[in-house]
Amino acid sequence: MSKRLSVTLLTAPAMILLLGVFILPMLMMLLLSFQDENQAFSFHNYSLFIQDPYYLEILWRTIRVSLWTVLACLLLGFPVAMYMAQATGKMRGIVTMLILAPHLISVVIRNFGWVVVLGEKGWINETLMSLGVIDQPLRLLYNELGIVIGLTDSFIAYMVLAIATSLYAIDPSLNKAASILGASRARTFFSVTLPLCLPGMIAGTTLVFSLSMSAFVTPALMGGTSVKVMPVIAYEQIMATLNWPLGAALAFLLLGSTILLVTLYTKLIETKRYKEVFAS
Repeated sequence: MSKRLSVTLLTAPAMILLLGVFILPMLMMLLLSFQDENQAFSFHNYSLFIQDPYYLEILWRTIRVSLWTVLACLLLGFPVAMYMAQATGKMRGIVTMLILAPHLISVVIRNFGWVVVLGEKGWINETLMSLGVIDQPLRLLYNELGIVIGLTDSFIAYMVLAIATSLYAIDPSLNKAASILGASRARTFFSVTLPLCLPGMIAGTTLVFSLSMSAFVTPALMGGTSVKVMPVIAYEQIMATLNWPLGAALAFLLLGSTILLVTLYTKLIETKRYKEVFAS
């Protein structure tokens, strides 16, 4: 039996499963998105999205919330990844367990926990009011800030682990060499550590952005009815109004926007100053 035939037979079950549960349903949804109310072929659903400022604003809000989530995960996750890279093996395992432990709990339960913490009578507002810092409760829920907090809690682990993986691969002697040559810690970080961990940062930001763009549960619970994002609107069109063609079109517009933005982002990074980092 040839090697090519062996590989084909081994991958055939997975390919059949992928074809049946992912590719074919996606193609069916794509065809459905080009149907009008009379089930005739039409670009009406896509033209409606382009012409209606309501849908364009929702798409921009989805992108904006996702970008803020990426920034929050990067700023909060990078120091943790740096600590993990410098810690002992035992401590590294403990930190990894602490990062992954919240994911053993349903995202719905975690979001309701944030509702208790961030609500008008939640722990944060009650504490600040008791200390006299504020007179009125802060609005930390049912807005974009609440969604960003929930998404950051859900996806920061991907950022930390992606960056930490790149930091593990950096030879410690490079930092020592930079120090011997007279570089300060800040110069060593920006000239050695940051460029070498850039692939991990790209992987982490790409994962967090893609997951944030497609997140449904957290925006629905922590954004409320006043702050809608694309996944929520697509769900409402399909399940509430039973407008499957428009819902399918919104879903594919979201998918296309995510792929386009991620592709432009990675190409922009890989063709600039640090392109040699990605050559290997």
